[in-house]
Amino acid sequence: MIALSWQGYIVTVAARDSVVALGGPTWSLKLGRRDSTTASFSTANSDLPGASLNLDGLISAFDKKGFTAKEMVVLSGTHTIGVAQCKNFRGRIYNENNINAAFARLKQRICPNSGGDENLSGLDGTPNCFDDVYFKSLTEKKGLLHSDQQLYNGGSTDSIVETYSTDSTAFFTDVANAMIKMANLNLLTGTRGEIRTNCRKINRS
Repeated sequence: MIALSWQGYIVTVAARDSVVALGGPTWSLKLGRRDSTTASFSTANSDLPGASLNLDGLISAFDKKGFTAKEMVVLSGTHTIGVAQCKNFRGRIYNENNINAAFARLKQRICPNSGGDENLSGLDGTPNCFDDVYFKSLTEKKGLLHSDQQLYNGGSTDSIVETYSTDSTAFFTDVANAMIKMANLNLLTGTRGEIRTNCRKINRS
């Protein structure tokens, strides 16, 4: 019988199957992963690239995990699904110049200059579909988050965005490969780690 972490299984398989259900690609996963014997809310959050990062910061954050700039862009493309809270894009829609004016006005109806911090907006125009609309939006200066638009702002990743905005096959292939790579980061197997009896906390010794 294979030793299987339900926490690892749920997160990795659910992520993949959700993408498939929303029209995106599938990819192979290595099961039998185990859970960490430590947990840190602050460390988990500090490892996530923030919405306020500039391009250099994004490249650096992903490089620390072993990802190239191209892989950073393609993984950012998973923002083709999901939503963001007003507090995370207010600064962009009110203060930035590299934004489509009509798009900014539309989002300002959802996100007032003060209050409404938890109001939600789709990360792109089709937040329930896994497609290449996210990249098309960036080329039109309609990136919702500051960090999104940084991928297409006259910098070194512009050409990558342009490719994915017109070639969904390339996007699907590359995002599947990048997701496989991410799923294998710091993988615990054998006697390393544990199989949690409660996904939300480590086992008692």
